[in-house]
Amino acid sequence: MLTLHTADLLVPGGAADEAVPLPGGAVLVEGDRIARVGPYEDLAGRYPHARVRRWPGLLVPGLLVHGAAELLERTYYPDDPYEVTELGAEPITGEAALGDLKMTEARWGHSARRGTQKLLARGVVAVTGGLTVPSVRTAVTRSGLTVLPAPSGGGRRPVSLDPFAGLAVPGEAYYGRLEAGAPARFAAFAVPTEAALLAEGATTCVATVIGGRLLHRRR
Repeated sequence: MLTLHTADLLVPGGAADEAVPLPGGAVLVEGDRIARVGPYEDLAGRYPHARVRRWPGLLVPGLLVHGAAELLERTYYPDDPYEVTELGAEPITGEAALGDLKMTEARWGHSARRGTQKLLARGVVAVTGGLTVPSVRTAVTRSGLTVLPAPSGGGRRPVSLDPFAGLAVPGEAYYGRLEAGAPARFAAFAVPTEAALLAEGATTCVATVIGGRLLHRRR
């Protein structure tokens, strides 16, 4: 099935001279790939039978965060609502605090599933760094997130659930580019501009698509 995703402003990503925003832009998805990118009216006219998903604000490439192990194997995400009264709602880190939780591999796997949902809810489509806990690797694989090698050398961004932490421009967090033939991997944010996206943050995400599948939608 063909699906047409459109928003008020499409930001294709890529090099600065290529990343010209397209008002009323859209991506046509066929299977797990992007088939076309262009003005919504043009694509809707050419593909009248495509299912249409309209999103407010920006349509951009999905986001990348660093430190998969730190975020998913050394951070515990309490189970809401069952553990929040006892543990609170915030992620738990630190050797002593995690030791008190008496973590098991199964518990790490459950936590990682909740962690990946938090990442998807922020428009994240890829993470960097190796994972060693089998249940965590399984959770990440099933989530659809791409796992990339840890970056070498300097310039590594801070480890955070926030893909924009430490960045001067949001484009530094984009993974890939919205263009024909590319993987259908992108996110929509309910903000009017990239400047607003950086200011208001990734929790403005309203939709995350990976492999052509809608894996997060803010209700």
